[in-house]
Order: sequence, then structure tokens, then C-alpha cells
Amino acid sequence: MQENTILVKEPLNSAVVKFVIYKPLIARSAKAGQFVILRGREGGERVPVTLVDWDSEKGTITVIIQAIGKSTAMFNSLKQGEQFLNVAGPLGTPVEIKNYGTVAVVGGGVGIAEVYPIARALKEAGNRVIAVLGARTQELLILENEMTELCDKTVCATDDGSHGMKGMVTDAIQALHDGGEKINAGFIIGPIPMMKFTARLMDKLGITPYASLNPIMLDGTGMCGCCRVTVEGKVRFACVEGPMFPARTIDFDELIRRTSEYKPLEKESLENFQKDHVCKCGLH
Repeated sequence: MQENTILVKEPLNSAVVKFVIYKPLIARSAKAGQFVILRGREGGERVPVTLVDWDSEKGTITVIIQAIGKSTAMFNSLKQGEQFLNVAGPLGTPVEIKNYGTVAVVGGGVGIAEVYPIARALKEAGNRVIAVLGARTQELLILENEMTELCDKTVCATDDGSHGMKGMVTDAIQALHDGGEKINAGFIIGPIPMMKFTARLMDKLGITPYASLNPIMLDGTGMCGCCRVTVEGKVRFACVEGPMFPARTIDFDELIRRTSEYKPLEKESLENFQKDHVCKCGLH
């Protein structure tokens, strides 16, 4: 079996695909909270993607990719049996796993996939784990069954009320608190504004919040400085010191500004790709 081969490709919705990739070295050493950097072709963009699962015996890793730009759309057009050009990792500092007591793992959109291995590790460490899953609509809510099976309690919230409670993850957390749940720590992954307001609410409710950051990233080794974020008033590098940080002192507004700088170019690149590309992913 050749490394980087796609063994399983499973569409989860119209924009999100799960890949199981043969990569034994990474599978043997991966830990919750780490990520890999993928490259689809020579000269292609290096894209950081969180490790969702791994199997050291089979030599496989699992990633879940949302097509939001040209490179991720190209990734999701790959077929079972094809290969990624490069899969580098595991990168980043693993999440500190210990017995916090009762923890909330909060995933928004594709962030649900990224919080899954953290929930599993926290559960194995003896924590009571509450999953709070959010999405704009039911179709975008992924891994609900897996999280329900793993966690002690699972609460879903959709913006349009098509599944679970109507509202945002912050509404669900407030409802849990008002219902008497004593949550000691929270681990948040999702869109930056969601992480910002969830962290603020948790801090207000006496819950210690942690957030996994997704800045612009290039080399994944801390050398280029693209992934710099500000935490506790200090510059930190998410690719080597994170991506998970204590969320009370993260400068989320700076993170939003920096990740928005290339949005127009990303949109133009994706539109040009879609004009010339006939989808092979089986979703259309």
C-alpha cells in the first residue's frame, strides 16, 4: 500500500467529505488536538486539517474536509484510490488531557469533527463529557450519532431550528447552566465569532474556556510566522504552541482581521476553479 492513498471517501453533506488515508507513521504517533498539512498536487497550497481519528494497527488517519476554497474543493474532488501528494504531521501541541470533572466540547459546523477526538480523550480520562453541536441547518450538522454514542449528553442547536433547539451554541450552553449543569471546562472549535462569544459566555458562567485557533498557516513549524496570534498580550504561534489555547485572553478580533485579509482572493480563485472544473466527488 502506497502512503497518502485514500482508502475511504465518504461525503457527509454537500460540502463536507470524510477521508481515511493510509499514513502509518502519523497513525502511530497522533494525539488529540493535533493536525496534518495536506497538499494535493505539485505547486498546490498547503492546507492544515485537524486529525479526527487514527488507527495505529491499520496505519490509517481520518480527516474531514469542508470545501470552502479552491484547494479544499480540489481535495474533495479526489477519488478513493487516488493520493494526496503530501501529508505532513502530526503537527501542533496535543490538548492537555486530564480529569477536569464535567467538560463541554463545543463544535460548530465542521468543528464538530475536530472536537470529536478531544471528546474521546477526555472521556477516556474519566471526565463527564457534554457535547454541544451547532450548525446553520440540520444538513450541515455532522457526526451527531458518533458524538451521542461517545458523550454523556449531547445537545444540538441549529440557527433555523431544523434540528435540536433553535438558536446558537451559546443558547445551548446557557440552557445547560440554567438547568443546573456544573461545567468545569469547555473546549471550543468552530467559526471564529462562535468561539469568541462562546468563550466570553463560559468565562461569565465560571467555566474555563479553551479554543482551537485557525489562523493563516504556511509551514506548520513556526518558522514563517504566518500563524501568529495574540494570547495574554503575547505573540504565540498556533502551529507549534497551539492550536488550542486558553480562550479568556485570546485576541479574537485580531484573528478575525488577519483571517479575512485574503477572502476576496480566495473567493475569486474558487470561482475560477468552479468554472473550469467538472465535479468528480459524486455530490452533484
